[in-house]
Amino acid sequence: MKVVLQPALVLHTRAWRDTSLLVELFTRDHGRVAVVAKGAKRSGKRSGSGMSALLQPFTPILCSWSGRSDLKNLTACESRLAAPRLVGKALYCGLYLNEILARLLQPEDANEVLFTLYEQVLQQLAQGAELDLCLREFEYRLLIELGYGFELDVDGESGEPIQSGEHYQFHPDYGLTRAAPAGHARASRYGGDDLLRWSAGEFDLPARRCAKRLMREALRQHLGDRPLKSRELFHVH
Repeated sequence: MKVVLQPALVLHTRAWRDTSLLVELFTRDHGRVAVVAKGAKRSGKRSGSGMSALLQPFTPILCSWSGRSDLKNLTACESRLAAPRLVGKALYCGLYLNEILARLLQPEDANEVLFTLYEQVLQQLAQGAELDLCLREFEYRLLIELGYGFELDVDGESGEPIQSGEHYQFHPDYGLTRAAPAGHARASRYGGDDLLRWSAGEFDLPARRCAKRLMREALRQHLGDRPLKSRELFHVH
């Protein structure tokens, strides 16, 4: 199998044997693909701006590969766009996004909508957009694109609209459902007022806190209990 000049973004790179790199790519038409860039470390050291310089996280590239196994051989790589410049907190946010994508995307399961969303959010982070707004929007859209989405303004069990003044909890099968009375509930509770403001795009401080807790709980269902390394670097979530 050969793929030629496929638009991609680099999720993660690590050393592979003495002179090569193992690279996780998020590609437009082939989803998440793992490739070996043979000799990339050697060529980068020799030229100072070789293939290894392109195979860094967040870099938009065009790449070609071949192979039938899960691990492909990278045969060509060239720049597609200028890489977004992520620094400080924006950098840690980008690393967090890369990690959840690497954990949640199935190999070679294409999703062009999600690819475009990811490319857009990297540009937003680089341009100084509000970090938590970028993260919450991407997390919510990510769940939708992976088939795990839920409505913010509808009780997923009863089908009734979310009510102001009521409290709700998250259920992995239904989404938001009416919460049991506070004295009987152990699950996290989310205020209907906060959910409705978030749904309407009124992202005040209480709605942001609600969104942060809810997205963490919803993603945990699919990420599992293994800690995210990006959170060890910086609490982006």
